[in-house]
Amino acid sequence: MTTIVTARPDEAETYTWDRSLTSKTASYAAGKALRTRTPRTSHAEWTPDAKRPDPISLLEEENKSRLKPLVPIRFGRMALSPFAFYRGAANIMANDLATTPTSGIMAHLCGDAHISNFGAYAAPDRRLVFDVNDFDETHVGPWEWDLKRLAVSVVLVGRQNGYSSAIRRQAVLSCVRNYREGMQRFARMTHLQVWYARVEMETLLTAVRNANVRGHTEARIERRVKRAATIATKHTNLDTFPKLAEEVGNQYRIKDEPPLISHFDPLDPNLESLDADQWHTFVREYLASLPDELRMLVNRYRVVDLAQKVVGVGSVGTRCAVVLALGGAEGDDPLFIQIKEASASVLEPYLGPSPYPNHGQRVVVGQRLMQAASDILLGWSTMDGRDYYSRQLRDMKFSAEIETMHPKMYVLYVGLCGATLARAHARTSDPAKISGYLGRRDIFDQAIATFAEAYADQTERDHARLLAAIQEGHVKAQTGV
Repeated sequence: MTTIVTARPDEAETYTWDRSLTSKTASYAAGKALRTRTPRTSHAEWTPDAKRPDPISLLEEENKSRLKPLVPIRFGRMALSPFAFYRGAANIMANDLATTPTSGIMAHLCGDAHISNFGAYAAPDRRLVFDVNDFDETHVGPWEWDLKRLAVSVVLVGRQNGYSSAIRRQAVLSCVRNYREGMQRFARMTHLQVWYARVEMETLLTAVRNANVRGHTEARIERRVKRAATIATKHTNLDTFPKLAEEVGNQYRIKDEPPLISHFDPLDPNLESLDADQWHTFVREYLASLPDELRMLVNRYRVVDLAQKVVGVGSVGTRCAVVLALGGAEGDDPLFIQIKEASASVLEPYLGPSPYPNHGQRVVVGQRLMQAASDILLGWSTMDGRDYYSRQLRDMKFSAEIETMHPKMYVLYVGLCGATLARAHARTSDPAKISGYLGRRDIFDQAIATFAEAYADQTERDHARLLAAIQEGHVKAQTGV
């Protein structure tokens, strides 16, 4: 075995290779042999472990390191629906997945691969691509964990949308089948071909044109997709500038929208103040994490303001900020950077610690490994003993309106998510081996569809426990925010 030599001596060494070459046929056969130890049908099983921790206790444990005034907002958002609860409960499912069967094949995981963590954004060449887009929980682990989390989210959204059980099962089968068939395609490719593969917006439009969705004309659906793409292209720094910033006393600053956006106040005991020396150290570390050419680019901007921002569902309460920087005095060259706290992955207790010294680095490396194209300004740093990663804010990003999708379009869309996850996993695992385990029939697909419904039931029970805790006053929740 030979260790990969990284460009930076401080980077963790996480991947090794074997100089002996293995044929795709041999890898496929090795994966197929794993079915004896872990039958594909075994993935249908879900029975809560007798020692399963109380789900609310797991959430409360996670809150200990979060900003206390924001925790009620987190619970308020999670209380909205079982799917909203699911989005904020990655640590609960991580605990449960650790008790489920796996093939033993590892890949770099998203760690929180639910359906709302897929979407479109701008690649460095400014073309819109579709991919996984959240990596806070990224870690090396069993590829099945990502796929199971995605499948359960498909069921929960389907229930929320009022789809029949038949449509929900069809959607999960579409998702898993596209993962399985996608992995078969990647197994036939060269490593470079897998690395270059990506899903562009035109791929989605082609799928729409080929879809047979009764009650929705092809032209109408295509118009909706193109309109969404057009809106996404306007989600740029220039477009965001008048929405998030204002001129005050001949200076530009971020608009306050409490409690979601607010400036750091050193006199407010509920908010953490920002020390100038800490900030300068943070910026130096962030710049050091960038390649030389991008460091030169970022240095052409001057930071003019910084504000705290509440984001997401599961992330509420973690430290997150938005930086406004300008490339010129006229305000016609703005740059918004989001800084987000990175703590240990929820998968770490079950898979071991990250090899990276900084969890922001863990997130950035995981994103670069799994995405076909990533934000050029991804970087990491530390402040006051906490790890962070940084990226551009709203760089031509958009997510599909899954809550209003026609059922058949939903089946098509989740299939695209499944194929996209297969591509992400194929970059860091052995697609031929995974394909050998999955096989060409739908045995594994059917098992995951059964698991997804059963675990969706579990999520609904956990969500009900949260509602009861709120009703009884054990948990404080702030809604409507």
